[in-house]
Amino acid sequence: MPDASESFLAGLARHGGRPALRGESGEIAFDRLPEAVAACRGVLESVAARRVALALDNGLQWALWDLALLADGRVCVPLPGFFSPAQQAHVLDSAGVDTLIVDPVAASASAAVFPGFVPVAPGILRRVPAQVPALPTGTVKITYTSGTTGQPKGVCLSAAAQLAVARSVARIGEAGAVERHLGVLPLATLLENIAGLYAGLLAGACVELLPMRTIGFSGGGGFDPARFLQTLHARRPHSLILLPQMLLALVGAAEQGHAPPAGLRFVAVGGGQVSARLLQRAEALGLPVYEGYGLSECASVVCLNTPAARRVGTVGRPLPHAALRIADDGEVQVRGAHMLGYLGEAPLADQLVAGEWLGTGDLGHFDDGFLVLHGRRKHQFITAYGRNVNPEWVEAELVQQGPIAQAWVHGEALAENLAVLVPRRADCSDAELDAAVAAANAGLPDYARAGRWLRADAPFTPANGLLTANGRLRRAALAAHYLPRSGADGAASCATFTSFSDEIDT
Repeated sequence: MPDASESFLAGLARHGGRPALRGESGEIAFDRLPEAVAACRGVLESVAARRVALALDNGLQWALWDLALLADGRVCVPLPGFFSPAQQAHVLDSAGVDTLIVDPVAASASAAVFPGFVPVAPGILRRVPAQVPALPTGTVKITYTSGTTGQPKGVCLSAAAQLAVARSVARIGEAGAVERHLGVLPLATLLENIAGLYAGLLAGACVELLPMRTIGFSGGGGFDPARFLQTLHARRPHSLILLPQMLLALVGAAEQGHAPPAGLRFVAVGGGQVSARLLQRAEALGLPVYEGYGLSECASVVCLNTPAARRVGTVGRPLPHAALRIADDGEVQVRGAHMLGYLGEAPLADQLVAGEWLGTGDLGHFDDGFLVLHGRRKHQFITAYGRNVNPEWVEAELVQQGPIAQAWVHGEALAENLAVLVPRRADCSDAELDAAVAAANAGLPDYARAGRWLRADAPFTPANGLLTANGRLRRAALAAHYLPRSGADGAASCATFTSFSDEIDT
């Protein structure tokens, strides 16, 4: 058993008979956790598993298999359910996966969905992969990032890096007396896996894991705010990790008179840029919301606001395991817990261990030790008047307006920035959208404002190629669809476009 994993699992024993994991099928106490993990380890050994993909919904089984793989030092490859079949096949093949763990009830169907795998035990499928790519030494997890272009990219992580992040986050949970954490993001995402599951267990909290349909998610982009809020009220967690859109649903409901769920003590929000005004609205409601920042290449979280050190409009100060600096060109660079390298590329461990900094591709600056993000360097555009604008900033302000569900902003070499808007309701009028744009613009400098807007006739989704599987805008695809139709002379203030006829496959 690797040292980092051994220390992690042994440390959980101090929590005794308190509940550690809870799901639809029951709960497991901390003092019974080693036994449950050992049973999974025995199965892995019996089938000679080496590289194992988890194709499971959130629940006790996902957590137990993940902990067993961590304990044994076998390679865990989370397989996101929100990936398309083609993306899932890419993950399995590029990582050289030999073992697939699925819901035992759906094992026969899974064998048909994943060609080449055959059942060898309940819920366990095996194959001999066509190729087994070399991995950086120490790799125990390959997490795939769903980028804005191309196939997902594998990030190789060690146990030590993952657990360093988990320990930093756990200290915050312990200080805030968090006893119940509800996982509302897929465990296949590194953020919930490390900052939710691992950190929650380290802090002695009971981590509750429910199927994503119960939380309100379906597929890659379907989200039911009403079901999400019902689950929060029913489960009454102390802590959550939310995406910005989920926070907006919570804040919007509270502003309409629906009381927030009782008991919330720490709500982390990340995964995308959050409007400062949305955070201010949450603060006015008394919601304990704390924005953070991280990336897969750094094993998830690197900065986080906390009850002891919080500044709205920033993503917090660096956590104890990480050091940050701003390069001359404004890029945020990180040193500390980091990836071992990208799958299929040269390992980075030697260079980074030697003290080199990892570039994040994000732009930012420090304000009294708190990191303020400006957006992605590669997404920045330059207006016709020579002003640099990061579109994520403007998009975050637009989507926190009630009538706007999604927004894409473009202004490269344009005299007026263009926004393409997806309304939150089908019956939303142009006048409502126009007022929402004006409200967002009121808080922006003139060079960043949306001077023109266009109504999209359909939401941005993975199915039509305008959104990645994990919810990021495919900017090149949006530009290809909308810019030719936008009217270069800027005469129209708004327009409705016909359905896409050239949808892009994910």
